[in-house]
Amino acid sequence: MDLIPNPRRTDPAPPKAGPVRLDGRTVIEAAPGTEGVARWLRTTVGAATGLPLPDAAVSGHGGSGAQDSGTQDSDGSGSGSDAPGRSGRGSRILLGIGPDIARESSPEGYRLTAGTDTVRIDGGGPAGVFWGAQTLRQLLGPDAFRAAPVVPGRAWTVPPTVIEDAPRFAWRGLMLDVSRHFMPKDGVLRVLDLLAAHKLNVFHFHLTDDQGWRVEIKRYPRLTEVGAWRSRTKWGHRASELWDEKPHGGYYTQDDIREIVAYAAERHITVVPEIDIPGHSQAAIAAYPELGNTDVIDTTSLAVWDTWGITANVLAPTDNTLRFYEGVFEELLELFPLSSSPFSPFVHIGGDECLKDQWRSSPAAQARMRELDLADEDRLQSWIVRHFDRWLADRGRRLIGWDEILEGGTTDAGLTPGAAVSSWRGYAGGIAAARAGHDVVMCPEQQVYLDHRQAAGEDEPMPIGYVRTLEDVYRFEPVPPELTAAEAARVLGAQANVWTEVMQDRSRVDYQVFPRLAAFAEAVWSPLPAPVERDYADFERRMAGHYRRLDALGVEYRPPGGPLPWQRRPGVLGRPIEGAPPNV
Repeated sequence: MDLIPNPRRTDPAPPKAGPVRLDGRTVIEAAPGTEGVARWLRTTVGAATGLPLPDAAVSGHGGSGAQDSGTQDSDGSGSGSDAPGRSGRGSRILLGIGPDIARESSPEGYRLTAGTDTVRIDGGGPAGVFWGAQTLRQLLGPDAFRAAPVVPGRAWTVPPTVIEDAPRFAWRGLMLDVSRHFMPKDGVLRVLDLLAAHKLNVFHFHLTDDQGWRVEIKRYPRLTEVGAWRSRTKWGHRASELWDEKPHGGYYTQDDIREIVAYAAERHITVVPEIDIPGHSQAAIAAYPELGNTDVIDTTSLAVWDTWGITANVLAPTDNTLRFYEGVFEELLELFPLSSSPFSPFVHIGGDECLKDQWRSSPAAQARMRELDLADEDRLQSWIVRHFDRWLADRGRRLIGWDEILEGGTTDAGLTPGAAVSSWRGYAGGIAAARAGHDVVMCPEQQVYLDHRQAAGEDEPMPIGYVRTLEDVYRFEPVPPELTAAEAARVLGAQANVWTEVMQDRSRVDYQVFPRLAAFAEAVWSPLPAPVERDYADFERRMAGHYRRLDALGVEYRPPGGPLPWQRRPGVLGRPIEGAPPNV
């Protein structure tokens, strides 16, 4: 089988079991808690196959839900007097929740059994059933990933098999930057579908930065009226002399955000929003100049930034700034409600790459440091982080930030126990956080920054950062060997990060993200075959089939042989220097 990510265990079906044929008579029997998965199968797999896949009870097929098929006969047809193979009725897809699976693996674990006339998917919870349904879709072949049948009336079969599977890590994510280049809502929904197809369950939504503010905040309308738009955009690396003189921007209304969150939840994906403070905030300062260090520069002259890098324009450490962002987060929490997902409490506050030159020159900032008895500007940033850490904790939420939130100290920084760290500058921040008792999401730039170039060739479009091939990403290991078992348990998982400075549209995002996201998905889902390394040759073999799935989904991935002519960007400067820092 060419399944991606590779399941934990695949066994042959019982000896007499044959392939399961899905046709117009096939029904779905969904036990309580699996109705959403049944709906997804009808709307997604049903659209690709042209099969109605009705509910068994509504269709008159009989049966009483997945619970009535708790055992398999020797021919794999399922027990019960109404077994469709015996009555002349069509096949059935049984969806159920098995407490034993949750105990043995996790709520995201599942067991898929296919044989003769029954496909049965039992999950440790609804999410596990959903991941099992994703595996069923792969078993049906690449055409099951299309939006409509390409061969009406064709036969659809599922090979006889037993698959037992569960993820290695709970947090399996992708961070998408929509601030540098805005992605319209339909593109975000498409990204969520692609994450689901790869069994990834966290979407880190980078909504604000120097180059654009992308979420509507009703009490502060200028954040989107002004902060969501820039007059022009640097074309290529910041050293490039080229500009795109067309204004660029966009934002999501609050209803757009609610729709995105609900759409993700139906696919068992948690959306973690990021509002970046106190650095990477020039778009907000351009909209509300009083947020900046007005005693150092004329903030009324600032515009949304049109180039890349790290700007010196950061938030002023004032009470007004704190109250302003409390207002932002109050509205944000309503848009990202708590749910049954263990990651729904998380709110990302950025905290990275905050240049402190203006604070050093600001009498007001220096006075605030003396008032708080802070030794240096790193401690001043830590004071801002701690403020929002406690503010979020008081509302049942958890702060997560880039590893710079540890600057100013770990234990003595006073972070709440629930605060977590996204370790991007290598593994060091994650190691320090885990040893200080904080949860960690590993996303080291050297391994899983998908904006970095995929090969050293001159044909790579706008090449930046390190060369990270498909095999490099496949061999990514989230848990550093320096950690003890107790410290390693603090590693919630990992995510790949996609910064969009040189990704002007969906096609460029596709090119940078795929096929490497498939390799990442396997690294965070499939068990580590210690002490041997992962079998990259086997992964490449399975990718041959997976490319056909990506083709069916319309993903404009980087082909194994290099970029196609229209994927290149000749003459646009990148930064093809191995070992260069990643900031673009």
